[in-house]
Amino acid sequence: MTPNKTKKSFARQILCTSLGVSVAWSLSLTATMAATVTNPATRFTGEIYENILKQLPFADEEDFKDAQAGYLAPLPDGGVVKNAKGEIVYDLSKFDFIMQGSIAPETVNPSLWRQSQLILLSGFFQVSEHIFQVRAADLSNITFIEGDEGIIIVDPLISEETARYALELYYEQRGKKPVKAIIYTHSHVDHFGGVRGVVDEQDVINGKVKVYAPEGFMEHAVSENVMAGNAMSRRASYMYGNLLPHSPQGQVGAGLGPTTSTGTVTLIPPTDIIKDNGETHTIDGLTFDFWMAQDSEAPSEFFFYIPELKALCTAEDATHTMHNTYSLRGAKLRDPLGWSKYINEAIYKYGKDVEILFAPHHWHLSGNDKIMEHLRNQRDLYRYINDQPLRLANHGFRMTEIAEILEVPETLQHDWSARGYYGSFNHNVKSTYVRYLGWFNGNPATLHEYPERISGPKYVEFMGGPAVLLQKAQESYDEGDYRWVVEVLNHLVFAQPDNKDAAKLQADALEQLGYQAESGPWRNFYLSGAQELRSGIEDLPAVDTASPDIIRSMDIDLLFDYAAMRLNNTKAGNQQIKLNWVFPDTDQKYAMELQNAALSHIAGYQLENADATVTMDRSTLDNIMLGMETFEEAIQSGMISVDGEASKLTDLLGMLDTFDFWFNIVRPVPLDKANQGGTSK
Repeated sequence: MTPNKTKKSFARQILCTSLGVSVAWSLSLTATMAATVTNPATRFTGEIYENILKQLPFADEEDFKDAQAGYLAPLPDGGVVKNAKGEIVYDLSKFDFIMQGSIAPETVNPSLWRQSQLILLSGFFQVSEHIFQVRAADLSNITFIEGDEGIIIVDPLISEETARYALELYYEQRGKKPVKAIIYTHSHVDHFGGVRGVVDEQDVINGKVKVYAPEGFMEHAVSENVMAGNAMSRRASYMYGNLLPHSPQGQVGAGLGPTTSTGTVTLIPPTDIIKDNGETHTIDGLTFDFWMAQDSEAPSEFFFYIPELKALCTAEDATHTMHNTYSLRGAKLRDPLGWSKYINEAIYKYGKDVEILFAPHHWHLSGNDKIMEHLRNQRDLYRYINDQPLRLANHGFRMTEIAEILEVPETLQHDWSARGYYGSFNHNVKSTYVRYLGWFNGNPATLHEYPERISGPKYVEFMGGPAVLLQKAQESYDEGDYRWVVEVLNHLVFAQPDNKDAAKLQADALEQLGYQAESGPWRNFYLSGAQELRSGIEDLPAVDTASPDIIRSMDIDLLFDYAAMRLNNTKAGNQQIKLNWVFPDTDQKYAMELQNAALSHIAGYQLENADATVTMDRSTLDNIMLGMETFEEAIQSGMISVDGEASKLTDLLGMLDTFDFWFNIVRPVPLDKANQGGTSK
């Protein structure tokens, strides 16, 4: 493995999902895979469809009235946004088949279809006299708050291009006003990535524009998912349905918003960090009362209340869906108990006065009674997700069984905003169990289970062989038991990855589960799995989101931690390497030791017996991360000096794995990858 390959993979893999949502996708990828053959909904799926229509209050149109309230203008160009090269980075028109007022097709859960119609109510909206939003120009909303002299912008979307597009729409409708401040409500990319589209960093440096963010924002904005970034990115391609066609048989949205943009991700560091509850700041004549909500929907998050406007922003903790307490792309588990308490604190602190509730997703609410009902239901939902799984766990019930026993309280089932369009009750309940008790269910029979690649062939043999298993699975499919078909055929697919009949039948069952799913991510996972079983994996390009802003914001400690995670234990063997690292421009020094196939480092120290001392400016490391040069080129040009055995640095770089992005999900990963690592893309 060459240093050149190492640095390319290093930059891309750190950033693909270190930012909270998948942004590393070309919109053209969906068209590449759109030719996959699909099936109609079966009668069993149709029966579920009909039952949902009977059970839920579809005659209640209040959400549609709320979601259209304050509408002023449509998105320009049909919601198509291009970058400076003329390339499309966002295209809302792909969802034109989801027509307002239309009846759900047989291949989409009617409840999810309803939610998709709501989140596609796009354009420029007036929230209150001084608050405006652009909606559906990205996964999230961007909010403009008018102060005495200019505007305060809240959560400037994922991409520079979509944020600029939204700002131009605001100027067109309200006239040009200076940007006085930026507010990042939390540390996910759809709430900061477009900042350079709405503000010039020089104005921030000069003090003309302030940037407010919660404590820990920079750390978590950059690092949340770095260590497992490649796996999370690959799984995010399923969660957001990036490879699915936009159609009634494919992607119909994400439940939280339409889809993610694919433009330029940017970041300007905050100038003002909010640390304490009740911390107030006067911004352009308005009072902002901040309330911390750490480790809820994001590890770094806050609410704020503007008393002059009687307006409350609850960030992403009280939107119009049940959110994720565990994200299916993979993430650290979130705390539903703390989440519930933050909402409760907002109810008691601001509830008597609030008249406007808005958020960086979905639509706003007006009127104290309506707002309080919404907040109380959201509070109770997350409290229930925390408490009831623990009650059953303390009776001795196990994770999967608890998720089957529990149901959302009937009083909340008819609250559309408490339904699982983005998260789901089933997987959130499981995350509570794992948060408190871990992966082991206490039964020693499950303590040391075989992995699927070993258990699969054994199950197939026990069941009477492939032919018998397929026959029985077909019978279960014909009876509409798709969950069981998927479970048992998983053993056969892992036992015989090339068995086309097994792959086809499992794909057919996954497809029906996708048609039935109320959660957008569940639908996308099921349909993406079906597509991969039918068509395999195409070695498509994954767009590099390693933007200069993000690279420069990463600290060296995180970079070294990431390198240590990539150390291939087989390649390292019993080798021992000691390196000193010196960064003169930032006045930082590190000591690094390799032994026992583990790579450790510490800041502020130098080893007396180091094999080599590597000296470079941090800016040189940034250039290597950004692909502007390689380690070898920087050494040859004198930008990096190595005092001692230069071969030790080369040896260490050669021990670091790169990761294939398009690894198998529904079939086993080849075992040789564990020792050989991946290949750089």
